[in-house]
Amino acid sequence: MLYNQNRVCVRVFKSRWFQRFARGEAISDIALREAVARAEEGQVDADLGGEVIKQRIARPGQGKSKGYRTVIFFRRGVRAFFVYGFAKSQRANIDDDEQQQFKEAAKLVLALTEAQLAARLKRGDFVEVKSE
Repeated sequence: MLYNQNRVCVRVFKSRWFQRFARGEAISDIALREAVARAEEGQVDADLGGEVIKQRIARPGQGKSKGYRTVIFFRRGVRAFFVYGFAKSQRANIDDDEQQQFKEAAKLVLALTEAQLAARLKRGDFVEVKSE
């Protein structure tokens, strides 16, 4: 959980795929929470529309420009789901088809009720990024 400047609790999650990606790239939960905190403050690297944003995350010990790009389903003040990531050195960007698929998926994921989300957490589809 993360609190924005208005002390509203924002829950942060990682998809199963993103969790494996983050572990393999040594991306910390702290870095994820910082990316969401920036978005909560209006510092979004790219707004793809449909409550899908792209945020940069620095490589450990390096800057953001040579780091990672993450795709987040983001509802300000409520929830953020990290669903995809890539190293800038490996890939330039996502294509238009992928962007449309992310928008469609965001509609479904962000509409989950608390009970539906709890079931997906239990099943392992998502993991909550806990505060320290």
